[in-house]
Amino acid sequence: MQPAEALDLAVATGAAAVVLVEGESDRAAVEATARRTGVDLAALHILVVSMGGASGIAHFVGRLGPAGLGLPLAGLYDEAEIGYVRRGLERAGWFPRYLGSRQDLFEDGPARADLAARGFHACVTDLEDELIRALGADAVLEVVRAEGDLARFETFAHQPDHRREPVEAQLHRFLGTRSGRKIHYPPRLLEALPTGAEPPCLLGVLQAVVTEPG
Repeated sequence: MQPAEALDLAVATGAAAVVLVEGESDRAAVEATARRTGVDLAALHILVVSMGGASGIAHFVGRLGPAGLGLPLAGLYDEAEIGYVRRGLERAGWFPRYLGSRQDLFEDGPARADLAARGFHACVTDLEDELIRALGADAVLEVVRAEGDLARFETFAHQPDHRREPVEAQLHRFLGTRSGRKIHYPPRLLEALPTGAEPPCLLGVLQAVVTEPG
């Protein structure tokens, strides 16, 4: 979605808050987390916007945040994209300029905590990794089996490039190698989690817009 489209959608739906995410798999995961934790996004007028990557976040914040519609914002991002997120929020006036390098920022725990305090939470390393760690490899394999993909996974895992990798790494690559799987699996993996075991990053973005709506 483009920033102008997000603005139009927020106005048309009477959005009260917006969660910015990198892609469609993240949007599906946030919406699935909301359903399983009893958060009615539609009733609360919370819009989840897929930006198509983190690099353009400044434009979305500019259109939707304090300088635009003035909506409360939260966000979910892969930790490797922290530079884009921080710079985008700096451009919106939320933070002073970070003077260290991109690597310094990546390793700066307090800086990451500052972003989380403003509702922007990092997936470590990414959404697939968060879900595999939360569920465990054996349970993920059961989900893959239930979805009819176990034979495909086994073929993938036995390829020369992957056969020596830990099963967690194989699953991570398998789930992320095709856009269809990348979007399809996060809600299924979330459904398989015990209540209360959702990754903190997903719970964090929802809490940011539910408990601080204004």
